This record gives sequence, structure tokens and C-alpha cells, in this order.
Amino acid sequence: MDFLTRPAVKWVLGALLVGFLALLPMLNLSIPGVLPGATYTPGTLQLLAFTMLIAGLALSYHLIFGVAGLLSFGHALYFAAGAYGLGIVLRRFEMELIPAIVITLVVGLLIAGVVGAVSLRVTGIGFAMVTLAFAQAGSVLVRRNADWTGGDEGLALDTTHIPDELVGVLNTRNLYWVCLAVLVLVFLVTSWFEKSRAGHVVAATRENELRVRVIGIRPYFVKLLTFIVAGVLATIVGMAYLLLQSSATQKIITADFTLTLLVIVVLGGVGYRWGAVIGGVVYTLLDQRLTVLAGSEAIAGLPDFLRIPLSEPLFILGTLFILVVLFLPGGIAGLAKRVTRGRSNVRAERDVLEEVV
Repeated sequence: MDFLTRPAVKWVLGALLVGFLALLPMLNLSIPGVLPGATYTPGTLQLLAFTMLIAGLALSYHLIFGVAGLLSFGHALYFAAGAYGLGIVLRRFEMELIPAIVITLVVGLLIAGVVGAVSLRVTGIGFAMVTLAFAQAGSVLVRRNADWTGGDEGLALDTTHIPDELVGVLNTRNLYWVCLAVLVLVFLVTSWFEKSRAGHVVAATRENELRVRVIGIRPYFVKLLTFIVAGVLATIVGMAYLLLQSSATQKIITADFTLTLLVIVVLGGVGYRWGAVIGGVVYTLLDQRLTVLAGSEAIAGLPDFLRIPLSEPLFILGTLFILVVLFLPGGIAGLAKRVTRGRSNVRAERDVLEEVV
């Protein structure tokens, strides 16, 4: 195994995992209490596909928060731009799917560019508040323009120009593969960006912006590029979300949704790509299953002081988040890294002792 470097091993394992996930719709696997049914059933595939999209969206937020160190409260805006933008273009302009995707992608890029150019003029809490203001403005536009967006009722997907293979419950398997492809795309772009020169510069800026300025680099443009890349990736995920859910509702553009992404990234581990993916998977599955648990007879039969909090999934998720922050500051990925590092240290110490003896 000496010919395989550690990064190569990770990529090989990642490729094997993707291959397994691609075969999952053709397998008859069940995980009681986690999945609603066997892996080939539409309900389970719908949940797994949604989980992948949330993981991809968390990856795009990881670029802003984990790599650039920017606390944005408006990342849901670009996700909503993808979902609502594609829905509006398909319904209003009666375009085929591919041209509609391209136009929506350009719109998402322009929105991310404008918001980033304005928001990055300030730092810290000011940056967070400006991004929140833009997201709130987007939410108002969605709510007040019901003729275009459906308002509080949401925007249903017009399937007139959607390929038949992507429409209906019977084609959930195809939508699952689309969502898997989107997650892989987002992960590859995120990995490439982090390892690029721009990624190294923005990471250095997060650690010490003054030092970056001293060597003659202007951090503003690198942070803006990071902001735009993250926004475009969120737009792509938003378009896939519309195809999967067949509708877009106002909740996807709220600040609460962005806060959910923040919780996911912290849960998985800030600064870790795989952490964002793991956090997205764990959070989404917990959210779905806790909702089922909250309405179960087991919870209904508990005393009030237990039944009331346990019947609220957000209470349990919030408690989990607090515990992670207190006892696992590096999140799930950070814990795994510490365990691996500890084993490596033990192995190294054992080798030294053997040489001495």
C-alpha cells in the first residue's frame, strides 16, 4: 500500500462510496428506525435524495463559513434562487429544461455577485446583517409576488418541458441519481476550489488578513470569488431540489433555513468537507425520524414534563447541537480525526519501544 498516498486512499474510498450509493436503488436493504422502508422503495429514495441535496447545500455553505470564515445569514437566498428561478423560467417562458437551467444558473451567479460585492464591504457582524437583509428582501419578494412565485402557497413545478424520466413517483430512482450527481459535482468543485490558489489565499485571509495584505494581495476579490462560487453551487442544489420536490415553498428562503445550514456545518465539523456532508446526512435523517417519533404513541404516553419537549424535534436537535459545541468542538469529523491521530500516536510509540527493546 506504499504506492497509495493518503489523499489517494481517500479518493478511492470516496469513489467506492459513490459507486455503492449509485447501486443502492437496485438493492433491497433496510435500516429500521432510520429509513422508512427498503432502499429500492420511492419513499426511501426520496428521503435519501433529499439528504444528499442538504449535504450538497451544506458543502456550499462550508466554502463561505468553513473556508473563508464568513458568517452569512443569507445563504438560503441562492438556494431559493435556484428553486424559484427554474420554476419561474419553466412556467413563464416555456423553455426546455437545459436552457432553463442555464438561465437560472446565470441569475444565481448575478445575485451572488451583487450580494457579495455589497456585503463584503463590511466585516464581522455587519457582514452577517447585510446578508440577512438581502435574504429578507428576497423573502418579501417571494411573498408579495404571488403571480410569479405562488406566494404562501408555493410554486409548483411545471412538468410540460421536463423529460418524462424525471416526473412522477415511478421515476424517483432517476431523481435520486440526479441528486447524487449534484452532490458529487458540488463536492468536486469544493475540493478543487479549496486546493486552488484562490482557496489557499482565502484560507490565509481567514487566519490573518493583515499578513495577506502586506504581501500585496487584495483579499476582497478572493473572498468575493469564494462567495460567488458558493452561491452558484447553492443555486445548482436549489434547481435539483425543485425537480425532486416538484415545488418550492417560502420556508427555503428564510433565515431559519440558513441557521440550519450553520448547525449542520458545526455538527459535522467546521473546516472539513466530509464534515459538511456527514452533518447534512445526520441532521436530515434525525430531523425526519424525530418528526415521526414525536407523533408516536410512545411519546404520547409519557408524563407531560417529558412528552412536551420530546414531541418537539427542534428541541432534541437543539440539545444535540449544544452537546456537540460543548463536548465535540471539532464536530463529528473532528472527533474521527482525533481518534485516528490518537491511534497513530499509539502505534508510533509502540514502534519506538520495540526498537529500543
